[in-house]
Amino acid sequence: MVATVSKYLAIIAALAASPALATGLEIDISGKANGTVVIDLFEDVAPKHVEQITALAAEGAYNGVVFHRVIEGFMAQTGDVEFGKADGDTAGAGRGGSDRPDLPAEFSELNFERGIVGMARSQSPNSANSQFFIMFDEGSFLNGQYTVVGKVTSGMDVVDEIKLGTGGNGAVVGTPDQMKAVRVTE
Repeated sequence: MVATVSKYLAIIAALAASPALATGLEIDISGKANGTVVIDLFEDVAPKHVEQITALAAEGAYNGVVFHRVIEGFMAQTGDVEFGKADGDTAGAGRGGSDRPDLPAEFSELNFERGIVGMARSQSPNSANSQFFIMFDEGSFLNGQYTVVGKVTSGMDVVDEIKLGTGGNGAVVGTPDQMKAVRVTE
């Protein structure tokens, strides 16, 4: 009996010491761009941000949210679950968040390069909530200033096709592309 208990404890300890399954997102995009984007989320780099994003995705909060700010050669921003729903008035998209608290910054040594996913925020480094952006190209001026939460592993061709903003500060004019469905993956 003691040997059996010891064996089970050893197995449990080994499982606890092994790396956790990688968490990610699958985002179905529709509009000018159509297709699925797969993102690997970096739980070890930004655990609080990843937890918040995956909770919102699991609740369906991101479904139907538009890409409200898209700047050619820079990034595509989305995730305003408060004002960014495609079936509502998106005029305020980019100003809202979720009903969850803002997050403290989780800066890292990772560089903002093509395909990196970062958290959007206001002037305060500790104001990220639900909005995030996907880099079209390198943006070293963001390094150490914004939280990196993941990287696109499939579907950058879809990201490249997202409708560009032509309004002030990259605001999308007319009907923006949207995240039709967002799923959490393991």
